[in-house]
Amino acid sequence: MPSVEIYTWRTCPFCIRAKQLLDRKGVAYTEFSVDGDEPARDAMAARGDGRRSVPQIFINDQHIGGCDELHALERGGELDGLLS
Repeated sequence: MPSVEIYTWRTCPFCIRAKQLLDRKGVAYTEFSVDGDEPARDAMAARGDGRRSVPQIFINDQHIGGCDELHALERGGELDGLLS
């Protein structure tokens, strides 16, 4: 079972799209809401190559990136391999 972590803001449309894709695939994930929480956002950026945009997604501690990167992995047929 893969470890999937996603850093989000509640109202972020890209966060919602990324979670919808994971939900459609039946993937369990841990969500960290960083709404207005600068220390949590700093911790996310430290893990994610300095990126402060949301979402930031990690699969098995590997930084995947954001919503666009997650959907690109799905389109390229690579996401299932990372999730298996």
